[in-house]
Amino acid sequence: MAKDRNNSATTPVIVLGLGRFGTAVARSLVQLGHEVLAVDERADIVQKYASDFTHVVAADTTDTEALRQIGAEQFQVAVVGIGTDIEASVLTVLGLLDLGVKEVWAKAISGKHAAILERVGATHVIRPESQMGKRVAHMVTGTMTDFIEFDEGFAIARTRSPERATGKTLQEAALRADFGVTIVAIKSRGSDFTYAQATTPVHEGDELIVSGPTSKVEAFCALS
Repeated sequence: MAKDRNNSATTPVIVLGLGRFGTAVARSLVQLGHEVLAVDERADIVQKYASDFTHVVAADTTDTEALRQIGAEQFQVAVVGIGTDIEASVLTVLGLLDLGVKEVWAKAISGKHAAILERVGATHVIRPESQMGKRVAHMVTGTMTDFIEFDEGFAIARTRSPERATGKTLQEAALRADFGVTIVAIKSRGSDFTYAQATTPVHEGDELIVSGPTSKVEAFCALS
């Protein structure tokens, strides 16, 4: 598999660890048109997914030589889906980095695990359970219908327009000036989302896509 980071539509990716997370990522990558090498040490798992991904191989991902033998060094992007075995997770990340893989995305199951992965050099650390838990918590409270938070304390949310903005344009409502958030898009009943502009009117029950610092997005959404 040749390296191809310039064309994101065809970037080959190696996914190591075919638990629920790794399998879901690999499937999504295939659906997006990426070439995927899926790796797991369990022969039964490899056999199970043999026809699901571009290539599926059995290998001990904690062994750098084994990674070399399956061609891991040919990839610029890797996803380490190993979570419960922290030692295996860390050794796999180290092996990939030793082979020159530039982008290593790794799953962490705790804050301590995440800190270790960051310290050894993982490019991106993902805590899917924690991130999804916070997302669901915001949705359960009823103030948001979707929520995504980024590492840098920045968030984007889907929420209802506050009563104070009803009947005004976005410029007149002055939501950014008063709350420090940016209205990215707006959707009225029976229509699709459109890009928000200063002259866009806000109606009762409109849905908004809001972005900004997490605390300010949360405070703004609490108004709805």
